[in-house]
Amino acid sequence: MISYTSKLQESTSIFSVMSKLSAEHNAINLGQGFPNFDCNPILLERIAYYLNDNKNQYAPSIGVEVLRSAIADKIKSLYDTEVNHDTEITITAGATQAIFSIINTFIKGKDEVIIIEPAYDSYKPSIELAGGVVVPYRLEAPDFKINWQAISELLTERTRMIIVNTPHNPTGTILSELDILALQTLVSGKNIIVLSDEVYEHLIYDDQQHESVLRYSELYNQSLAVYSFGKTFHATGWKIGYCVGPAHLMTEMRKHHQWNVFSVNSFIQYALADYLREESSYNGLATFYQKKRDHFNTVINGTSLKPLASQGTYFQLFDYSEVSDKSDLEFAKDMVTEWGIASIPLSPFYSDGSEDKLVRFCFAKTEALLDQAGELLRRM
Repeated sequence: MISYTSKLQESTSIFSVMSKLSAEHNAINLGQGFPNFDCNPILLERIAYYLNDNKNQYAPSIGVEVLRSAIADKIKSLYDTEVNHDTEITITAGATQAIFSIINTFIKGKDEVIIIEPAYDSYKPSIELAGGVVVPYRLEAPDFKINWQAISELLTERTRMIIVNTPHNPTGTILSELDILALQTLVSGKNIIVLSDEVYEHLIYDDQQHESVLRYSELYNQSLAVYSFGKTFHATGWKIGYCVGPAHLMTEMRKHHQWNVFSVNSFIQYALADYLREESSYNGLATFYQKKRDHFNTVINGTSLKPLASQGTYFQLFDYSEVSDKSDLEFAKDMVTEWGIASIPLSPFYSDGSEDKLVRFCFAKTEALLDQAGELLRRM
């Protein structure tokens, strides 16, 4: 028999594992990051309109012009940065596809990519499939601050990319202006690309500001930033996002993108273009989700779980060290089978599987569901 093997080790995403276990035990799923409420009816109406308006054929590979133009206007409004919608914006089949395409465009055999861990689980396999080498930098709980001097010591002549993520999944931390300036200094004059994962750009709390690479012209010239409409508009199943970067990088990324997916569904692109013209569609999201974060932290009062600060995203970390000595994966599974709550352990976000007795909850849920979860957790 002929044996076929891939470049990746056999594994199943922790999100699939925990969601499957949650479904089997009819548990409340606060693990995988998806809302349990629908998107705005106005957006759904625009989708229905364009679906019935025969927008059913291939879109241009880089995305429909009206959507790219709306994104450029949004970037100007938010970050006071002018981008060319023809040469610097590409619509993608979700942020994960954008990340995969960027990595596989610029990384080849033995090129090194620095990732900051805990890290979203698609980074490492995407790098490995490109033939690159993952160079992890570990953040330390509970504040998860980056030591940029330590990052600089990881640089070698083979370093070709640094991946940053702000707001950060899974920790809920954000990069400050000082962080971005340190990153800009770090890569200046070097043959290094910054891949900036900013899918939670609108979910920043306590009156803080999102420090996008798009704000900093020198850094922008070496960066590609990735965004997600699914995360922004409560529709993760649509798998549509976009990438922004200078023309000299975007030109190369598009070469991979066209052979990867070619183009993204057309009718949702037209609907999003209409919806983005109203700034309230995204400017109110921080207030909306901060209320959910605060509500969730209120309803878990009385448990032995200790919350860590969530500055952004719709995730909250909890220290369970006063509850159990078990590994985070064992504890997360016990929470499903014994208490009916699904979470995500942090160890799969590290290359070496290390852990800090932390689990991640998603609070992008209705208050009624968060109340039910709080009641179950208080029994723990």
